[in-house]
Amino acid sequence: MPFLEGERVTKYFGGLAAVDNVDFHVEQGEIVGIIGPNGAGKTTLFNLISSAIPVTSGTVRFKGKDITKMKAHDICRLGIGRTFQDGKLFPKMSVLENVQLGAMFGSARIASSQAKEQAMELLEMVGLAGKGGLLAQDLTLAAQKRLGIARALATNPELLMLDEVMAGLTPTEVGESLKLIKKIHSSGITMLLIEHVMKAIMSISQRIIVLHHGKKIAEGTPQVVCNDEAVIKIYLGGTSAEG
Repeated sequence: MPFLEGERVTKYFGGLAAVDNVDFHVEQGEIVGIIGPNGAGKTTLFNLISSAIPVTSGTVRFKGKDITKMKAHDICRLGIGRTFQDGKLFPKMSVLENVQLGAMFGSARIASSQAKEQAMELLEMVGLAGKGGLLAQDLTLAAQKRLGIARALATNPELLMLDEVMAGLTPTEVGESLKLIKKIHSSGITMLLIEHVMKAIMSISQRIIVLHHGKKIAEGTPQVVCNDEAVIKIYLGGTSAEG
């Protein structure tokens, strides 16, 4: 039984299918990447899994449980955490408070003191120790991305979905983000990643799903996907990974 599974997942906005009959699965312990051009339906798929928006048709299951029509906070408390492409941080709240809120959202019964302690530990883990008193809006882009990861981790996820956490970063910052992702994965958390930084996602993912115009057009190991003719034509600029 897959850890996360989607069957014929579809989302229409008016007459447009943003996600069109997509089947997918993630096994426990995997790092799975999702790639595709802008507008391919990647973030919409994340939103459907996390119930940020409702599914038009199809089914999503987590650990065998149908979560298709569940509320977002209930899905979070089941063990699915996520970041957002645009951050969705609380800019005028402190860095520490942002992560505390994640801890309290992820559990209905956590005390504020416990949430604060957990938040401080997570800020240290992601490299933001000593920055808890700063406003979220005053962080650099790289630090804001790390804050988003810390807030998602504060919900105690078994599955962590990261939406373009390396977008806009320098090569050095991308390298640091990869180290952090590997560290999180080594703690036993299954991961689903959306990313446009191709070298990064190809180097870290065990399997890649490719979307185009809402449809899944390819799936496999990074090497298989990089040499898929449809992927090369649509997304990789007309040359294979081997030349």
